[in-house]
Amino acid sequence: MSHQSRREFFSAPLPGPTTTSASASTSTSTSNDNNMDLAWPFGKLEGLDRDDIREAAYEIFFTACRSSPGFGGRNALTFYSSHDHHGNGDGGNGSGSHGSGSPSGRVNGVVMTPTSKVKKALGLKMLKRSPSRRMSMSSIAFNSGGGGGSTPSSPVSHGHGGSGSSPGAGMGHSMLPSSRPRRPLTSAEIMRQQMKVTEQSDNRLRKTLMRTLVGQMGRRSETIILPLELLRHLKPSEFCDMHEYHLWQKRQLKILEVGLLLHPSIPVDKSNSFLMRLREIIRACESKPLDTGKNSDTMRALCNSVVSLCWRSTNGTTTNVCHWADGFPLNIHIYTSLLQAIFDIRDETLVLDEVDELLELMKKTWSTLGINRLIHNACFTWVLFQQYVVTNQMEPDLLSAAYTMLTEVANDARKPDRDATYVKLLSSMLVSMQNWAEKKLLHYHEYFNRGNIGGIENLLALALSSTKILGEDVTIKEGEGSKKGDTLLVDSTSDRVDHYIRSSVKNAFAKIIENENVKHATTEEREEPSVALLQLAKETEDLAARERELFSPILKKWHPIAAGVAAVTLHQCYGATLKQYLAGTSVLNNEIVGVLQRAAKLEKVLVQMVVEDSEECEDGGKGIVREMTPYEVDSIILKLLRQWIGERLKKGKELLSRAKETETWNPKSKSEPYAQSAVELMRSTEEMVNDFFEIPIGITDDLIIDLAEGLEQLFQEYITFVASCGSKQSYLPTLPPLTRCNRDSKFFKLWRKASPCTVAIEMHQIMTIEGHHPRPSTSRGTQRLYIRLNTLHYLISHLHSLDKTLTLSPRVATRNRFSISRKHHGASSSYFEHANGSIQSACDHVSEVAAYRLIFVDSNSVFYESLYVGDVANARIRSAIRILKQNLTLLTAILTDRAQALAMKEVMKASFEAFLMVLLAGGPSRIFNLSDHEMIEEDFDSLKRVFCTCGEGLISEDVAQREAATVEGVIALMSQYTEQLIEDFSIITCETSGMGVLGTGQKLPMPPTTGRWNRADPNTILRVLCHRNDRAANQFLKKSFQLARRK
Repeated sequence: MSHQSRREFFSAPLPGPTTTSASASTSTSTSNDNNMDLAWPFGKLEGLDRDDIREAAYEIFFTACRSSPGFGGRNALTFYSSHDHHGNGDGGNGSGSHGSGSPSGRVNGVVMTPTSKVKKALGLKMLKRSPSRRMSMSSIAFNSGGGGGSTPSSPVSHGHGGSGSSPGAGMGHSMLPSSRPRRPLTSAEIMRQQMKVTEQSDNRLRKTLMRTLVGQMGRRSETIILPLELLRHLKPSEFCDMHEYHLWQKRQLKILEVGLLLHPSIPVDKSNSFLMRLREIIRACESKPLDTGKNSDTMRALCNSVVSLCWRSTNGTTTNVCHWADGFPLNIHIYTSLLQAIFDIRDETLVLDEVDELLELMKKTWSTLGINRLIHNACFTWVLFQQYVVTNQMEPDLLSAAYTMLTEVANDARKPDRDATYVKLLSSMLVSMQNWAEKKLLHYHEYFNRGNIGGIENLLALALSSTKILGEDVTIKEGEGSKKGDTLLVDSTSDRVDHYIRSSVKNAFAKIIENENVKHATTEEREEPSVALLQLAKETEDLAARERELFSPILKKWHPIAAGVAAVTLHQCYGATLKQYLAGTSVLNNEIVGVLQRAAKLEKVLVQMVVEDSEECEDGGKGIVREMTPYEVDSIILKLLRQWIGERLKKGKELLSRAKETETWNPKSKSEPYAQSAVELMRSTEEMVNDFFEIPIGITDDLIIDLAEGLEQLFQEYITFVASCGSKQSYLPTLPPLTRCNRDSKFFKLWRKASPCTVAIEMHQIMTIEGHHPRPSTSRGTQRLYIRLNTLHYLISHLHSLDKTLTLSPRVATRNRFSISRKHHGASSSYFEHANGSIQSACDHVSEVAAYRLIFVDSNSVFYESLYVGDVANARIRSAIRILKQNLTLLTAILTDRAQALAMKEVMKASFEAFLMVLLAGGPSRIFNLSDHEMIEEDFDSLKRVFCTCGEGLISEDVAQREAATVEGVIALMSQYTEQLIEDFSIITCETSGMGVLGTGQKLPMPPTTGRWNRADPNTILRVLCHRNDRAANQFLKKSFQLARRK
């Protein structure tokens, strides 16, 4: 049978003054619906509802108590019950160890001065209404079959038996004048009223018993198969109509089916013929009433089957015990229904003062139901606890009484003679009670407050006692016939309380968050996470204070550091929420700092709470404190700040990656002659530095160094990208092979013939140049190199500004708050020393590449390819200088002022090297006479003068003279006689090669080409000889090195 609310159970109005108002009943019932989470532990009975069980319970109770005073008047039948010999010897009276006698004066079954020992033992208050508060109209009486006693007017009909009461029954009597004298109710009348049995049902029961016991006055009550006797003796004429009679028949047959077929105390074989016949009869009665006439074959078959099944024994021998209502769980359903009658139907939180008398009478049903003192104590404990639950926990005395009874149950559970049914009943009951109690204890912040805080002590004691009985005293089987042995549920009291505290605190914390979410979902307002965290910290602190004030003093009885455990749990809960919040942010701002500071304050409060609560611990609270992982606010700020730096640097790298793919090195305008990628990079960097100093924390040198190092790596990568423009080697022409001059060569003869034309063409070109102002020959590629150079100088200026910001910011703390040992950036005053050095190297490289491209590519046609080709006099440098001047003018127009000097110097060096290559590696098209050195010297002076006079002192004469020294040394070699050159060459070659003095028969070695030409270099002197146009040089080269003649 599923568990039902007591207010649903007592749903019919009481007669006369006991009737409650409909509104009050409805309100109470609604309130109790919220407490129906207490699981019924004794199994379900299919086909029987609570009214069926209640009526069957009353019928068994009345039959068992028929011989007691108040149940039959002066002609009461005499019954002999074997209950004194059933179960344990002392018989008990409902509370375990109390006496078995009637607790108060009693006259003809009427309790005159109730003074309940049971209520006193259980700590329940007396109602203080004496004599019995239940009074009956003395002038109202009815015949009870053969008895002359009187009973009060009955309640309105209820259940199957009273659905069609006659007009003369039920509430009809309440209309009589109230001035009639009233008398106290007997115990029988109290039970009938408490169990809401109609007068008509009660009369039918009395008639049946009288008919059954004719000639059997000494028959024991437990030998009466009551449903069978009721079916035999009650006819349709005693009911309002056939429908009511059919329903009543089906209820009686259902009791027999449950007690004999579904849940028999002695198992029966499914192939048993009586079982099969009884099942057929019950099924047949579903559609039409059973014929109970004297000549009915069905009735005879029913009697034979029922009697045969009831009087069986376990070993097949004869027995004097009738088994029809003692099977589990039918007997428990019936007995708990009887026990429910001890609660006042007008106020279900109260136990009747007559409870001792009623329990004593209920004891008479034990032999019929197979109940003993152990089972009674367990059922009585359950009924008290269940009543506490279904009455909305309004009466803590009921919980206290249940706990008191549980101590009796604990003593019973230790006894060695427990049977399997008792163990099964007790374990399921305790599990149900424990589960309900633990649900409240795991959420005790939700269910208990300042008004009902005392209830938690009794509930906790009950839950722990249930756990202890289950774990230490009662062996719970893993299943019927389990071969794996028994499982003992063992748990420490302190551990359980620890679990309750942690779970309830976690649930309360989660409830705070849930309430905030619901609040903002309802108002459709979006709250900032930082505001929510600040509010959560406040409510967490309030929750800790509430825990320490209300709950911890009680819980400390079972747990030495209850408040400490709660504080640690709250610390962990808020820490997890804080961690989740911080995981979604990477920017430190005022809101985040506020949240972290509030978290630090909360942590301080919780730590203090733990310290104070654990002063008396053996370890001084070290164990519990170890569970508190510090929030480490400073470390979190540092971590977040470095994370922020990393993310901003990552954005800078993304910007750099885009620049590598899209940069064209075309300036945005003349006012911004540098790459736009550099502008974007520096703008992003400056924003990052400004945002960095806006973060409301103490900035230390260590943090600045972290930021500067990250920025410098970014700048280094960008500088490398800017400087990735090739090398000068790619623009230098390949050196031609060395050959000796030959005046009779075909090339020279052809040049001789063409020389007049050549002179004419040259003069025409010169005139054209002078008349039309020739354009510079600087290519687009060279101009883009100039933009690279400007970009590098743009970086230099902004790095200086950035470095100044980092160095002089007033936000830098004077003390190292985070105490992190970091290597300072060194003695240098700049945070970007390495980047500045890289920029300078990059400027040198880009300037050099741009200069060589300008000279050897853009100006190649007027310089290396045409200067002194064929004849010095007819291929002078005048035209090349004009073009060079135009190129230098364009250079100064494109490059920024700071970039011009270096670029100009590199162009000068490239020009001088080109001039040297014309003189020393000009190939077969160039020959020089001794007399040509004057023109060559004059041309070089003109070239040198171009750089000294261009750009308003960009290159000083001293610098130009130093760079020109090598060329001038080579020109000086060209002014020497051939014999002198040969002599000098031989001496220097012998010295450099280690030969010393050239011996007879030895040949001079060929000096290697180093490219580092100067007048003391043997390879340089050799090249001058190769281009010397005279016989001595030709003969020397042929004899010494067998150089080929020019064709």
